[in-house]
Amino acid sequence: MNLAPFRNVLALPGVRPLMLLMLFARIPPTAAGVTVTLHVVTTLDKGYAAAGTVGFATMIGLGLGSPLMGKLVDSKGLRITLALSLLEGVFWVTAPLMDYYLLLVLAFANGLVAVPMMSIGRQALTALVPEAQRRPAFSLDSISVELSFMVGPAAGVLIATRFSTGTALVAIGVAILVASAVLFVVNPVLVHEDEVVDGPQPKLFEWLRGPVITALIIPFGATMTLSGMEIASIASLERVGEQSWLGLIFVVMCAASALGGLVYGSLKRVPSGVVLLAVMALLEIPVGLGDGNVALLAIALIPMNFACAPTIAASTELISKYAPASARGLALGLQGSAFTFGVAAGQPLAGVAVDHSGPPLGFVVAGLAGLVIAGLGWVLSRQRQAVSATS
Repeated sequence: MNLAPFRNVLALPGVRPLMLLMLFARIPPTAAGVTVTLHVVTTLDKGYAAAGTVGFATMIGLGLGSPLMGKLVDSKGLRITLALSLLEGVFWVTAPLMDYYLLLVLAFANGLVAVPMMSIGRQALTALVPEAQRRPAFSLDSISVELSFMVGPAAGVLIATRFSTGTALVAIGVAILVASAVLFVVNPVLVHEDEVVDGPQPKLFEWLRGPVITALIIPFGATMTLSGMEIASIASLERVGEQSWLGLIFVVMCAASALGGLVYGSLKRVPSGVVLLAVMALLEIPVGLGDGNVALLAIALIPMNFACAPTIAASTELISKYAPASARGLALGLQGSAFTFGVAAGQPLAGVAVDHSGPPLGFVVAGLAGLVIAGLGWVLSRQRQAVSATS
């Protein structure tokens, strides 16, 4: 594996401290889902259905709010957007005082104004890295996201079980406020020095077409297959009483994805994002062969997760190339919405299949759904090529 592209990216001014800062800033949001679930189930004693409802309300809020916050970054700047983190921090710090119904309503409202740390990191990285070096840069960013998902949920569970769920919720709020304050002071640039942002703001449908739409379809399909995989994996181990191994399973998945990101970022020629999504979905279909066996399930999950980080990096690479610099925050916000709605679609889809015929069918259905989404992306990309050829 050629690591020179990664060393060259990390040697660029500002890249290394930015990536370290964004790794820290992204950990608290990744801890939120599991911590809220534990709080609703154990502290509020409302059950998993109620916890899932809060999670769904949060996802809808995030899905709607992400492009709005991205547009705010484009029009008013990063510091104005980060000022809204005060509201987000207040929500988390006061969440332990709320009853279930107030938590449900304010979880949706908080999603609307949550600072999009994932998108901000990618936008700032785009501004620091020339286009020719963005593939390894976005691969590193995808690996950083995997690391945050390895640390965040585990930290949330640790604090919640060692102390209390209320303490864990307050810790999330404080960490978000600290990360936002550091970002406010650093105020990283969001537009590359070679890009022009003067002049009238481009209209949405002048750039939201062809490659950009394909770039949004890819993360939707990817997170749909991933969330379906997670539901089926949980059901597979819970059915045989081996749910205590779930932490190890998720670490294996994240590690496989990170390794895939390293390989992808080191290559000069790579498959398109649509092809990577199709490969990822296809490799999910046989995962059910490891049903009920911890070792076999972990091994079966490695190939599809190996394609995960490359698929996400390919989507971000398309957006950085085809979305105008003055609207990149909005474009990356839409990508964030695609991530969120993909999770919202994949979980119930696989859940119904699992309830009907068991975990193996959950993997199959999620994989087939991902193939359908990849096919849709391929059709749209072919139409774009046809238009380009005749223009």
